[in-house]
Amino acid sequence: MSVKSLEELRKLREEAKGKLTMRKDGEGDYIELMVGMATCGIAAGARTTLSTLLDEIQNKNIENVKIVQVGCLGYCHSEPIVQINEPGKEPVIYGNVDEKRAREIINKHIINHELIDDAIIIETYKKP
Repeated sequence: MSVKSLEELRKLREEAKGKLTMRKDGEGDYIELMVGMATCGIAAGARTTLSTLLDEIQNKNIENVKIVQVGCLGYCHSEPIVQINEPGKEPVIYGNVDEKRAREIINKHIINHELIDDAIIIETYKKP
């Protein structure tokens, strides 16, 4: 794709900004997906996981999800790792998240609010 004018470049910039706009703290609730991108995660395929999550979110037009790349989450044996933080809920950590599992996380967990029991590596913390 080649940009032929300054106006075309400005238009592309605005479109891209629209896709990347995320809600700021205090402006509404959003779901945060943390993807472990330390050396162990990258070696296990976390780049593909991250890319698949981004693609699914964009393809499904989901606007209340923020993806954050983080370092090691401490579960190297189960990389790639995705931790989901939803407002008012305890975090859920999924392990061995390949492309298929990443799509499943978006479609089942994010859209349909269903836990994927066989992929959860950490039980949620129960407050006394």
